[in-house]
Amino acid sequence: MSELNAQDAATAPTGQDSSAAFRPATVAAVPLETIGEWIGVMVPGASAAVPVTGISLNSRAVQPGDLYVALPGATRHGADFVSQAVDAGAVAVLTDDAGARLLALSNDISVPVLLAEEPRSLVGRLSAQIYRSRPDNAAAPALFGVTGTNGKTTTTYFINSLLQGLGRKTGLIGTIEILAGGEAIPSLLTTPESTDVHALLALMRERGLDAASMEVSSHAISFHRVDGVVFDVAGFTNLTQDHLDLHGTMTEYFETKARLFTSGRARAAVVTVDDEWGQKLAAAADIPVTTLATAGTAPAGSITGAPAADWTVVHPRPRGLGTEFGLRHRDGTELRVHTGLPGSFNVANAALATVMVLAGGTGAAEVQAALDSADPFMVAVPGRMQLVATAPAAVVDFAHNPDALERALEAVRSPEPGSKVIIVFGATGQRDHSKRPAMGAIAARLADVVIVSDDDPHDEDAAAIRADVMAGALEAKAGGGLGCTVLEVFPRDAAIRKAVEFAGPQDTILVAGRGHEVWQEVKGVNLALDDRVELRSALTARGFTILDDQRIES
Repeated sequence: MSELNAQDAATAPTGQDSSAAFRPATVAAVPLETIGEWIGVMVPGASAAVPVTGISLNSRAVQPGDLYVALPGATRHGADFVSQAVDAGAVAVLTDDAGARLLALSNDISVPVLLAEEPRSLVGRLSAQIYRSRPDNAAAPALFGVTGTNGKTTTTYFINSLLQGLGRKTGLIGTIEILAGGEAIPSLLTTPESTDVHALLALMRERGLDAASMEVSSHAISFHRVDGVVFDVAGFTNLTQDHLDLHGTMTEYFETKARLFTSGRARAAVVTVDDEWGQKLAAAADIPVTTLATAGTAPAGSITGAPAADWTVVHPRPRGLGTEFGLRHRDGTELRVHTGLPGSFNVANAALATVMVLAGGTGAAEVQAALDSADPFMVAVPGRMQLVATAPAAVVDFAHNPDALERALEAVRSPEPGSKVIIVFGATGQRDHSKRPAMGAIAARLADVVIVSDDDPHDEDAAAIRADVMAGALEAKAGGGLGCTVLEVFPRDAAIRKAVEFAGPQDTILVAGRGHEVWQEVKGVNLALDDRVELRSALTARGFTILDDQRIES
C-alpha cells in the first residue's frame, strides 16, 4: 500500500493491518467499559462486559474479539465495511461523526458503537493498552527507532546486524520486511499502522526478543502510527527534499520529524549533525542527545557556534566496494568500523547504527568485539546499493529523491578512464512535483547516459511525470553544455534492457528509485515488476555474468 493512500485502511488490497501473523498468541481480554474509560466515552451497561482481545483498522484483517476502528479513507469511510468486520468477529466499533451517520442508515449493526471526535488519534494508545506492548513493570525488547529522509532502511538493518553480533535476539520493522522472531513478513508501509506496531511489539516480548529496530517515517508520525510507542533510542539520519506533497514546506517536514525526539516518544537520541537540520534538532530535543558528525567538516549554512560532535567519523578509506573508518569520541575513545556497502552515505549509516547501539547501553569494548568478529555491516540490504553484476557493475538502489539520487550516482562512478555511468530512473506519481526536474538535472550532470522511465505512476499520467523529469534533464544538458545522452524509454523493463545495450564490461548501470519493490502501481493496478529480476534477465541475454546471490529476492 502506498503511503499516499495509507489512511484508506478499510479498503486496503491486502490484510496487513492487525493480521494474525502480527499478533501475540495470547491477549488478555479487556472489558469494553475499560476501553471507554481510557478514551472518555460512556459504554452502555449492557455492553460494559464485552471482552476485547484485539484492534484493527482494516475490515479484511479483523480477528474474533476485535474492536474495529472505522476511519475516513481516501475514497471510502471505514463505516461502509462494518458489516464485514462484524461478520469476521468484531465485537465493537469505534468511529467518528461521519461514520456514525453512515451506520445510522443501517439496521443490522449488532455490536456496540463508540463515538469519538478524532478516533485515529486514540488508536495508538488503545493498541498499546489492549496488547500490553510495553508494560511499565515487565521486560520488553530495547527499541531503536530511526527517522530521516534517506538511510532509514539500511541503518535499521545495520542496527539489527550489530545487535545480532552482540548475541541479542532481535526484531525488525521497516520498509522491506518485518521480523519478529519467526518467518519474515513482507512489509507494505515503511512504518505499519499503530495497531500492527503494538501487536508486533507484544509478539516480540512474548517470544523473548531482546531488541528491535524500526523505521519511523514522517507519515507514521503525522498519521499517529507510532503513538503510544516510547523508543529507548531514536536516531536521525538527515533531512533533504521529499514528501512535500504531505508537509508543504521543509520547515513543516522538519517539525514533524522533530516530534519523535521528545520525552513522550523517546528516552535518548543520536542525531547526525552533518546538516543544519540535524544541528537544529540536536539543539531542540528535550531528551539526552548524542551527536554524530560523519562528513568531516561543518556544512554550509551550519548554525554558528554549534558545539563539536560527540562522535566523529575519521580516516575513511576504501576497502573492497565499501569503506573502513574510525569512529572517534570527544574523550579520545576510537572504534574501528567497516561497511561493505559503497558510498559515503553508508559510512554515515554504519556510524549512526554503531552510536545508537552505544547509546542503548552497550559498552565500547563490547561493540568493538562484535564489529571485529561479526563484521555486521557486510549485511546485504535488499534494493539498497544491491549489486547484481560486476562487469558491467549493475546496481539497484531505492534512491527516489534528489539527495539520494546524487549520492548514489557519485558512489557508483568508476575511476577507470573511459567508463560510463548509465542510469534508469523516473519519479513517483502523486508526490512532490518539484523534485522531478531536479532529479532529471542531477542525472544529466552525473551520468553519461540518462534513461528516463516510469517509477510508480499511481493514478497520475505516466507520460506527464516523465515529461517533468525529461525537462529537468534536457535543460541541464543544454544549459551546462553537457555531453550526456538523454532518452525517454518506457515501460521500465524496456528501459532496463536499453541500459544494458549501452553498457560495456567497464561501465556501471544504476537502476534507481524502486529498490526492493516487486509491484508497480499503475491506475490502481499492481503490475509485477522487480528491477533486480529485469536487470539480471537483460544482462544474461547480452551474455554478461551475473552474481549468484539468492538474497536478491526480498
